[in-house]
Amino acid sequence: MTIDQILLFALFAAVFALLLWGRFRYDLVAFSALLIGVVLGLVPVKDAFSGFGHPATIVVALVLVVSAGLVRSGAVFLITRTLVDASRGLGAHIALMGGIGAVLSAFMNNVAALALLMPVDIQTARKAGRAAALTLMPLSFATILGGMVTLIGTPPNIIIASIRAEALGEPYRMFDFAPVGGAAALAGLIFVALIGWRLIPTRGGGAAEAAEALAEYIAELTVPEESPHIGKRLAELDAEAEKADVAILGLIRDGKRRYGRAANTILAAGDTLVIEATPEALDEFRAALSLDFSDKERQQALTAAGEGLDVIEVVVTDGARIAGRTAQGLGLSWRQNTVLMGISRQGTRITQHIRRTEVQPGDILLLLCPRDRGPDVTEWLGCLPLATRGLSVTANDKTWLAIGLFGAAVLAASVGLLYLPVALGLVVVAYVLTGILPIAELYDHIEWPVVVLLGSMIPLGAALEASGGTQLIAGGLVTLTEGWPAWAILTVLMVVTMTLSDVLNNTATTIVAAPVGIQMANALGVSPDPFLMAVAVAASAAFLTPIGHKNNTLILGPGGYHFGDYWRMGLPLEILIVAVTIPAILLFWPM
Repeated sequence: MTIDQILLFALFAAVFALLLWGRFRYDLVAFSALLIGVVLGLVPVKDAFSGFGHPATIVVALVLVVSAGLVRSGAVFLITRTLVDASRGLGAHIALMGGIGAVLSAFMNNVAALALLMPVDIQTARKAGRAAALTLMPLSFATILGGMVTLIGTPPNIIIASIRAEALGEPYRMFDFAPVGGAAALAGLIFVALIGWRLIPTRGGGAAEAAEALAEYIAELTVPEESPHIGKRLAELDAEAEKADVAILGLIRDGKRRYGRAANTILAAGDTLVIEATPEALDEFRAALSLDFSDKERQQALTAAGEGLDVIEVVVTDGARIAGRTAQGLGLSWRQNTVLMGISRQGTRITQHIRRTEVQPGDILLLLCPRDRGPDVTEWLGCLPLATRGLSVTANDKTWLAIGLFGAAVLAASVGLLYLPVALGLVVVAYVLTGILPIAELYDHIEWPVVVLLGSMIPLGAALEASGGTQLIAGGLVTLTEGWPAWAILTVLMVVTMTLSDVLNNTATTIVAAPVGIQMANALGVSPDPFLMAVAVAASAAFLTPIGHKNNTLILGPGGYHFGDYWRMGLPLEILIVAVTIPAILLFWPM
């Protein structure tokens, strides 16, 4: 080995050790390693920051922004409220939620897909009276599996397409991963729905505690002019309310609360529904029925301002300006351009108009205010802010526009009319221009630590390849598997890549393993495509630990899982994926 190879292997070993230790955040570790590589002369100065302009880095950032636009437009609510039903059996529910999660993950960031569906799954488990631990892990695994199917479904596929473009002159297209990734995903989903969930240990707490922690508000929504629900009985909205996990408590007409629940009252324009719900369920129900907030004029003024809206939660203290007063009497709407959406008051049922309800110390208020004005409004009220939960207002009038723009971009990239980063960039611009995604939020949705990780690791990976390091690793694997059949060689590559991915970030694993796969193919004198496909699936198949994939980390607390719970379902799933993927690769990408 040369000095450069020894230094690079030592640098990568240090990076992997620090990532496993977890004491320092992965982006800091990767960026520090890049700078050390430049100082040692391992990475040319002119290439030091080339990774930040690499197509893989750009696409990952754009996918996160596009995912946020699909969320804000209500596209995901449209799917979940149509298909999810708490009365289904556990296996059927897992199959359905897993299928939805897999499809969403194929066309958007899989972390975002899980973040969207996790609250739905927790609420469904609570309504069905079962532990959410039985369904959260299958849902997480399903969203990881779905990302294997398309180019943009998961970062490893994006990286591998870029590496192929550099090595062979042409990247993979949108659905080139579908035959192999689809076979692995389908087999994995069947296993998860039929067998996998039975292997999960369940304990008390976790999701139940997480669900209970969500404050439920008494809130009001107004029936707008020309609403399709005008002329219906209030009771006819119960089905949609059940899907959104919302309780309809009553009706206000002409400023007066109707007696009882008013279930048989015929709805008219301007009627106000009194409901009880969490903030997420409130927004889902509003988007599903195209209802207005209680203060329609102020809502329209806020929307017209074009600066975006924030939904915040604040706790009323004894000395708060609003304590002992009403939102209307305080002039909250015209003084601070803020709408009181709901009040959470433990042990007390609110029976009058929300804006005319006297606020008491200890109440939790749900407020709609101009973008970035939350801290000022909170301070003016004299309240204490609750920890942010990423609440947002769904632009439900632009759902189909958002879906159409994204679908057109995917189609254009699939048939080769547009370069994928350009197509996604045009979607982002269109989302901003049409108001689907406020420009003030544009950069909030980019996961900068991932961008830094990619931008730092790509030059290091290129340096390892330029120094002959990847050829050295590939040569070792080729020597180890000399005389073995093709399926056995691919199996070794997949197992090594899976093992790395279970304990490291999957993007870092891909950057190291993909060039190794190409070198192995060159050493054997065969096509590199089977090896790249093996790396693509294996790098995404991180199911043994909660640190192998961010989706597994997201469910750790809400599911009440322990570190050692994942392998129980994850190990047989990884074995199944290897068993299904190898024949699929040899069939669709022969050597």
